[in-house]
Amino acid sequence: MSTAPTMNTNVLEVRGLSARIAGQEVVHDVGFEVPASGVTAVLGRNGVGKTSTLRAILGLIERTGEVLLDGRRVDGERTERIVRRGVGYVPEDRDVFAGLTVAENLRLAERTGPHGTTPERRRLVDGLFPDLVRRAQQRAGTLSGGQQQMVSLARALLNDNRLLLVDEPTKGLAPRIVDDVAGALAAAARTVPILLVEQNLKVIERLAERVVVIDAGRVVHTGPAPELLGDPDLIQRLLGVHADGVEPPGADPATTAVGHQKGGAR
Repeated sequence: MSTAPTMNTNVLEVRGLSARIAGQEVVHDVGFEVPASGVTAVLGRNGVGKTSTLRAILGLIERTGEVLLDGRRVDGERTERIVRRGVGYVPEDRDVFAGLTVAENLRLAERTGPHGTTPERRRLVDGLFPDLVRRAQQRAGTLSGGQQQMVSLARALLNDNRLLLVDEPTKGLAPRIVDDVAGALAAAARTVPILLVEQNLKVIERLAERVVVIDAGRVVHTGPAPELLGDPDLIQRLLGVHADGVEPPGADPATTAVGHQKGGAR
């Protein structure tokens, strides 16, 4: 397997990616590209394989296919090695260490090496999350859901990453906190490209330049975000919602902005 980098304007390329969980295939022959700037959003109904796609890119679940970072294949490498190559990950469940303080959570995330923590990144994080500076000695488990999400984002931004994978950062948050999280992501995107899984179409409209839509574990649409968001019929067909985020008649009432699909992969 060749590992020589090539000249490339994409920070990430995914080719023929398939993945399995407990023997069940949850991602099927997925392929897309992430440019070396801005936000690329991954959309789709719940349960179609969006989270599994991010986890497969990182090697957290069994996978086949090609994953190229800066033109270099990393699909044969362990997750730890991929992270050290400069891929930050913000998981859907935030995954903070509840018994540790905010400062201790951040300290554990610091890395050394070419994509590690720098004084510039530390200043960026302190500027983006002043509330975390004030709460540095508070245990993370006593924070609100929105504050825990800020800790999760801050941990990824501490390091000089080449790419951030961010999974459902606004899920379950109050509208005011959603706005704060979106603002932090917008600021972060000025310094590092982001591959974002998100259900809230208003957040996508604010942040994303490009979209990848997944259905039943396969990519069914890629293109500029305004092209999708400006086409109500396409939104309803691909995502199961109207352009204003309202579910069509007969949809599952337990929904967020993008329609749910019962069962299957996340």
